Amino acid sequence: MPAQEKTSTVNLPLVLAGPILRKCTVSELSVWLVTSEPLDASFSLYLPGETKAFYSHPISSEHQLQVGRTAWVVMANLKGDFPVDTVLEYELFTQHGSLSDLVPFLLYAGENRLSFCIRTQASYVMHGSCRNPHYPSQDSLVAADSKVASLAVGERPSLLMMSGDQIYADHVAGPMLDVIQQVIHLLGLPDENFAQGPVANTQSLYLHGYNFYGRDQILPHYVDSGNWLSDSGVGAWLPHRGRPVFSSRESENHLMSFSEFFAMYLLVWSPQLWHFVDSERLKKQGFQCGQRVLEPKWQERWYEEKQHIDEFVVGLPQVQRLMAHIPTYMIFDDHDVTDDWNLTIGWEKAAYGNLLSRRIIGNGLISYWLCQGWGNAPEHFDLTFWSYAKTFFTDPCNAHQDQFIDYLYRFEKWHYAIETTPKMLVLDTRTRRWRSESKMNKPSGLMDWEALTELQQSLLNEPAVILVSAAPMFGVKFIEMLQRGMTWLGLPLLIDAENWMAHPGAANTLLSIFTHTKTPTNFVILSGDVHYSFAYDVKLRFRRSSPNIYQITSSGIKNEFPNALLRVCDFMDRALYSPHSPLNWFTKRKRMKIKKRDPDTPGSHRLVNRSAIGELRLDSNGRPTDIAILTADGKRVVFPKITSN
Repeated sequence: MPAQEKTSTVNLPLVLAGPILRKCTVSELSVWLVTSEPLDASFSLYLPGETKAFYSHPISSEHQLQVGRTAWVVMANLKGDFPVDTVLEYELFTQHGSLSDLVPFLLYAGENRLSFCIRTQASYVMHGSCRNPHYPSQDSLVAADSKVASLAVGERPSLLMMSGDQIYADHVAGPMLDVIQQVIHLLGLPDENFAQGPVANTQSLYLHGYNFYGRDQILPHYVDSGNWLSDSGVGAWLPHRGRPVFSSRESENHLMSFSEFFAMYLLVWSPQLWHFVDSERLKKQGFQCGQRVLEPKWQERWYEEKQHIDEFVVGLPQVQRLMAHIPTYMIFDDHDVTDDWNLTIGWEKAAYGNLLSRRIIGNGLISYWLCQGWGNAPEHFDLTFWSYAKTFFTDPCNAHQDQFIDYLYRFEKWHYAIETTPKMLVLDTRTRRWRSESKMNKPSGLMDWEALTELQQSLLNEPAVILVSAAPMFGVKFIEMLQRGMTWLGLPLLIDAENWMAHPGAANTLLSIFTHTKTPTNFVILSGDVHYSFAYDVKLRFRRSSPNIYQITSSGIKNEFPNALLRVCDFMDRALYSPHSPLNWFTKRKRMKIKKRDPDTPGSHRLVNRSAIGELRLDSNGRPTDIAILTADGKRVVFPKITSN
């Protein structure tokens, strides 16, 4: 699987993406970036107003992985004894000059160097998920940057938590996919061979008539024999037979190769590469895609998506600036890899039993580790992990790629802790699932018994904790009942029927954690996923010493729920599942009393359907003092404290 043969003659800038501040503690700093050549640099820390660095460390080749002819991923993982709760400034001195000179728009007004704080307390957290580049709304990360620009360094958020769907691998705009493939050529990212599919390799894919707006025709299908088991034989590839493995209704432009996944990350986090591509190339070619000219409906879709992509790109300098100043943590959800990822055991058997879908999912995991997971907890990736990674990136042949993917499927350390006060526990709710033992198409529990037991051990004797769960632990009950109905009809994939209460074992084990006497007094649960925002206060019924549980959901950063449908669901949920409704006694969470906060918006809606980033402020005991969302257009919606009994 050699890299692309043709070499671009474009003079690329050194910095292609980043820097992104990742794990930042008293003893460790991690900075992620992508460069067009091996980085020869030193990282220096300063106190404000000082001209001499109090800490400086070279960035060696050990911190870098070459992923293309002109693409190196750099993770500067620096150890030391760093000042906390004080303003710090940093600079990268590279072979081509200082970072501040190379990318001057990264600096906020009045800055000479980039600034940040290492916070011991998570007293102010920004959080959100679901950032779809071509959704017709503004980008909430741009609003977050504008907010940070207005604050003194000491008043900025302690961290930014991105709780899933940082990319939409299964729903890529046509103009974005075209640019992705131009970036692959520009950076000399590797080609790839495919097994068990209608295209033999990436070059065949790029020349195929269904390369754009038609990949659902070449993505894997399987024969449904009535028990959701896949058929990996020839019959699965016959026209109009079988079910699609990737069942997303938007799978016309699903990412497939590792290079496509990786290029998309660069394009959604930084503006640099957009200056070297032609975003109108497909239109200039008369919408010619292989031997096929795109149908009028797809051409119309392209024009619509192109408008939203152009608006998205305008905000990327601010997105890059935000993540260069605020420690940023991430965890995957389904769209980072594919819709319906591990939703049911039947889906898993179909997906992992087919060599092409297994490779596509594995490519999503490789790119997730490289661009997200690596910086969350570098200590989780030991010598064994590195042996597989380096072998693949040194020689990205089929065998090495499959070996790395096989290892990633067995890997169980995507979850991690952030040692702030309160402690933050970021959960992996995708890869350690509690599979149904009764039906192939019944939703799996979001975490299995072993993972939930480990979670409980992590909570023991903690006075307060912040749990980061991609999907809300306490969601909108009426919507969960609709999902249950679709599952009963045998259609769980139709509406992503996954929630914490969908699997009896996972639900009961989770609820027992909240009732344990040695678990925290204050639980804050940060979630996204659902494309609307809400806040609940939760207590145990009939118990005076109940812990305080706060379900806080902010979603999406650049996505929303169908508004008319959400208004109906909101009304029905309020009507049927008020705290005193007898219907609550027929739910798994009947031991919980849930009070729903009213946002300070006109009307009676409790579910806020706006693209937004969450803002959370906590007191010294880990209890929320301010729950709000900052909308993409810069307005603030607050969920005030409930004052009635």
